[in-house]
Amino acid sequence: MERNQIHTVGIIMNGVTGRMGMNQHLMRSIVAIRKQGGVKIGDREFIVPEPILVGRNAEKLEQVAAQAGIERWTTSLQEALADPGYPVYFDAQTTNMRVQSVRQAIDAGKHIYCEKPTALTTADAYDLYVRAEQKGVKHGVVQDKLWLPGMLKLRELIDTGFFGKILSIRGEFGYWVFEGHGLPAQRPSWNYRKEDGGGIIWDMLCHWRYVLDNLFGHVKSVSCLGATHIPTRWDEQGKPYACTADDAAYSTFRLDNDIVAHFNSSWAVRVRRDDLLTMQVDGIRGSAVAGLRKCWIQPYEATPRPVWNPDIDQPLNFFENWIPVPGEPEYENAFKVEWGLFLRHIVKDEPFPWNLLEGAKGVQLAEKGIESWEQRTWVDIPELKSLIRK
Repeated sequence: MERNQIHTVGIIMNGVTGRMGMNQHLMRSIVAIRKQGGVKIGDREFIVPEPILVGRNAEKLEQVAAQAGIERWTTSLQEALADPGYPVYFDAQTTNMRVQSVRQAIDAGKHIYCEKPTALTTADAYDLYVRAEQKGVKHGVVQDKLWLPGMLKLRELIDTGFFGKILSIRGEFGYWVFEGHGLPAQRPSWNYRKEDGGGIIWDMLCHWRYVLDNLFGHVKSVSCLGATHIPTRWDEQGKPYACTADDAAYSTFRLDNDIVAHFNSSWAVRVRRDDLLTMQVDGIRGSAVAGLRKCWIQPYEATPRPVWNPDIDQPLNFFENWIPVPGEPEYENAFKVEWGLFLRHIVKDEPFPWNLLEGAKGVQLAEKGIESWEQRTWVDIPELKSLIRK
C-alpha cells in the first residue's frame, strides 16, 4: 500500500497567549490543520505544522500549550530561533514589539509570517521587506479579510462584471467596546494607548488597504479624521487610564479608475446594520452589500424609484428587492485558509503575493491617514517599490 508523504514544518509561534494569536492563529488555524491531518496538497501528500510556542509568561504559555495539545514551549526567543527544526517564524505580539523580533528571525534565516501592522512606521515596515528579500527568506503577512465569505462573494461579482463601472464603496465597521468598569472590555487596554502601538487607525486602515487594493483598485490618496471619543477606560486590573489613541476613524480614499471609498471605523458605535462590517459597492449596473459572511445584490432592473416626501411615512421598504448571493455550503476560517496557502508556499513554492511589501503598504496607509488627520488635508500615497530578489 502506498504511504502518505508528510512534510513537517516547524513553526515558532510568538505571541499566541493573546486573544488573536491564541484564538485565530493557534486554535482555529494551526491546531485545526493538525487535527485534520495537515494541509492536503495531493492525493497522499500533506503538510503538517509542528509549532513551538514562545512568550514572556511561562504560566500562560504552559496553559495555552496544554489546551492546544502542543508539547514544546519556551520563554527564550533566542533558543527557538537557534533550533534548525523550526524554519518558520510567526509573530502575533503587540505591534510595538514586532519589528525587533522579526528582524532577529530574518537574521536567523527563518521564513516570516506575521500579523499586521508589521511596524509602526512605513520605514520600518519596508525595511523588514528589504531585509527578508536580501536574506532570501520567504515572507507573508496576515490579510485574513480577503478570505471571508462576504469578500469572496464580492470578488466573484466583480470578476463576472455584475457592477459594470464601479462608482463607490461605503464601509461601516465597529461596535461598542465597553469601557471596563462594571462590564468588562472586549479588547485589551493597549489598543487605546498610543505609546503601546494602539489606535483604530493603525489597526483598521491596514485592513482597508489590502481589501481595496485587491478588490477594487490601488489607493492613491486619503483624507482621514481620527477621534478619541471615550477619554478614560479601565485596564485588566480594574484601574482607570487615559486613552491616548484614537478609537474612531472617518476615512475617504481615492482609488484607481476614479473610485471613491469611504470607511467609518469605530469602537464607540452601536450596531444597526447587517453585521459588524458591511460594505456597500455601487456600480452603474447594480449594487451589493456584503457582510462578513453574507452578500446581497440589487441589479439595475430591480432598483426602486423613491420619491422625496417627508410629510408621509416612507411607502417603500428599502430592504426589499435585494437578492442574496449564494455561496458554498461551508467556508473555512479565513485565517486558516491563508495559513494553508502560506504553508504551500513554504513547501511547494506556490505563489504567495501577500508578503511584507503588501504589509508595508498597509502601514503606509495608516501612517498617511494619521498625517492627514494632523494636517487636516488630503495626502497622496506614493508607490512602494518591489525588489528583485538576488
